Amino acid sequence: MKKQYSLLLLLWFSLQASQLSLAAEDYEVPRTEWGLPDLEGVWNFSSNVPMQRPEEFGERQFLSDEEIAATQGQRFSLGATDEPIRSASGVEAFYNDSIWMENARTRGRLRTSLIVLPSNGRVPALEVGVEHQPGGEIEAIGERPVRFVIGGIGRDGPEDRGLSERCIVGFNAGPPLSPSVYNNNLQIIQNRDHVVIMTEMIHDARIVQLTEGPPLDENLGLWSGDSRGHWEGDSLVVVTRNFNGLTQSFDGFGSSKDKTLTERFTRVGPQTINYEFTLDDPSTFTDKLSALLPLTKVASQMYEYACHEGNYGMANMLRGARRKDANAATDRVADLFR
Repeated sequence: MKKQYSLLLLLWFSLQASQLSLAAEDYEVPRTEWGLPDLEGVWNFSSNVPMQRPEEFGERQFLSDEEIAATQGQRFSLGATDEPIRSASGVEAFYNDSIWMENARTRGRLRTSLIVLPSNGRVPALEVGVEHQPGGEIEAIGERPVRFVIGGIGRDGPEDRGLSERCIVGFNAGPPLSPSVYNNNLQIIQNRDHVVIMTEMIHDARIVQLTEGPPLDENLGLWSGDSRGHWEGDSLVVVTRNFNGLTQSFDGFGSSKDKTLTERFTRVGPQTINYEFTLDDPSTFTDKLSALLPLTKVASQMYEYACHEGNYGMANMLRGARRKDANAATDRVADLFR
């Protein structure tokens, strides 16, 4: 199975490379002073293409012109109109398309999914015992450690909240990169021996070592893993291992403990980097998965993401929960005297 997958993967990326070379045959990749492809700058990875392919498309990779036209009026389900979202207390959240949402419209051929392998564009089958725990706005049922990024399992302490709410891991930063509703930006910084991939969410700076060196001890785990890179032609290949297991493997499934991630960054035009990733996690999925999306150059700098403005949001959330507990206790005492 693995050999067959590798052959399919090689064929897929060969076809992609040939298409790109035809489309940009006159493009000359800019070089650094060390003669390496120049990937520096701020890049945006917004996309209106879903990560997983809707089942009705089967193995079809691209939308028709008619289907593309029909999608122009569709928006993310969060803030699906230009009217502000109101909370239960009536507070206007203003998460709407006109202000917050980054929903890039890809010109030309539009994919049915970012996942390209397996051929159905969906995550592979799960290993026995692996469950889906997506998190989200509503409290989920579960136990610590909370591996998902948004939402939580309670409000007894910060450990009950998602990793993004705790300002530990950005909800779209990965790795791998996963387009979300906003803040889909990263900055790439290069020198001869290292590449830094700094994501806007949580301003996490992933340092990729390009020189040879001993692998990190397998007992040492990191939130974003240990990334080692090398050049294959004009493509930067980054292999990341040693995830700490305190994050999910991918898309709400499993644990990252045994995950190996391989990313490829290939500059294919003045404004475009082709980003590809392959995830191999035998503890979570029965097969590998691969995805493809473009990074678009941004003529701007990236500002600090001050999570929760100093994480006051977490303190206020827990303070509100304690006040609710106190009010409930007062009500119980009052009931005794009625």
